Amino acid sequence: MNNKPELLATAASLEEAAVLLEAGADALLIGDDRFGMRLAGHFSLEDTAKVVKLAHAKGCKVYAGLGGLMSNRLLDELPTYVKAIGVLGVDGIEFGDPAVLAAVKTEAPGLKLHWNAEMTSTNYATANYWGRKGASRVVLARELNMDEMTEMVPLLEVEAQVQVHGMTNIYHSKRKLVASYMAHQGRPSDGGSLGKERGLFLIEAERPNEKFPIYEDENGTHIMSSDDICILEDVHFLLKAGVQSLKIEGLLKPVAYNAAVVKAYRHAIDLYTANPEGYAFQEDWMDGIRALQDPERELSFGFFYKEQVY
Repeated sequence: MNNKPELLATAASLEEAAVLLEAGADALLIGDDRFGMRLAGHFSLEDTAKVVKLAHAKGCKVYAGLGGLMSNRLLDELPTYVKAIGVLGVDGIEFGDPAVLAAVKTEAPGLKLHWNAEMTSTNYATANYWGRKGASRVVLARELNMDEMTEMVPLLEVEAQVQVHGMTNIYHSKRKLVASYMAHQGRPSDGGSLGKERGLFLIEAERPNEKFPIYEDENGTHIMSSDDICILEDVHFLLKAGVQSLKIEGLLKPVAYNAAVVKAYRHAIDLYTANPEGYAFQEDWMDGIRALQDPERELSFGFFYKEQVY
């Protein structure tokens, strides 16, 4: 196999970026909370420059997440930021809003464009449309199953990226729902943050054993899945299909856990690439992940093997 797929991981800090690169990540996704959506952490331009230097020294890439919902106010700030990350040497950006694409073409035409429209990137025709507009990659919807993904890849005129590990978003609102609820209860935020560091979660009455992480930031309210995708056992199906980028979502996870996940997928990718015919998954590859997995969060295949009804 000549073209080894990219192993992409999210980083929450400069320190985690260094750890994940050492663990075997080929690329990192970082960004500025103003423009990104559900980023693992906020990176100033100064820290972005440091990550780019660190990654490029190892022959790795850095992408910036600009997948947020853009307001008119943000459109005033967007060109300056895009130009700045282009100058710093960021390799590409994730986007959903055409305004970002337009800003990149004007301010930093050298940046690769990765189209990420979350749940709406479900067919090859739309992905190819954005490819003809300048995108070089599509981030496939997490709701697609394995057959839908692998059957789509040969029809794409752009690269395909698939999330293979970590939590997923199940609900988003620009409104500050938690703050509103707590204010209604007469305890506005309890005097503390409602962000990622707070550790808030939802529990439904009919599913008391499942905890759904919830947090708020300047982009609104985010409710996350109660389990974690883990496709390590069957990642070879994606590799065989020719998926070019495999993403590990490290949001709300400790650095040690994310490093263990990167190492496990790095091992699998390298073995498959070296000898696809002789490749066979080994159960003990999961040991490092399971040792650090939150006991209250199951590892699952997500939507990979769920039949879709349209």
